[in-house]
Amino acid sequence: MLNDSSLLDRTFQALADPTRRGMLARLSRGPASVSDLARPLPMSLPAVLQHLQALEASGLVRSAKKGRVRTVSIEPAAMGAAESWFAEQRALWEANADRLETFLATLQDEGED
Repeated sequence: MLNDSSLLDRTFQALADPTRRGMLARLSRGPASVSDLARPLPMSLPAVLQHLQALEASGLVRSAKKGRVRTVSIEPAAMGAAESWFAEQRALWEANADRLETFLATLQDEGED
C-alpha cells in the first residue's frame, strides 16, 4: 500500500504543474522528441528535462533514446491509480450525500407528523 501511495503522490505532484500538464496534453496527440516538447516553452532545456524527469518518475510518460534523439510518449495506463482514487472518493462522497438525503427526509417526515 505504501508503494501505491507513493506512486499516487508522485502522480498528483506531476499533475500539479501546468507545464507538465501541457506536456501531457501535447503527448496525448502522439510521441514527441524532447526538443519538440521544449520548443514552445519559455524555459531552458535543462528545466524541460527536470519536468520530464518528474513525469517519468510518476510513470505518466516513458522515454526512449534512438541515436541522438530522445522520444517521449505518454503511458495511458499510469493514470489508472489516480482514476481509481477519484472513483473511491466519489463513491464515498455519494454515499455520504445519500445518507444525508435520507436523514433530511426523515427529519422532514417527523416534522410533518
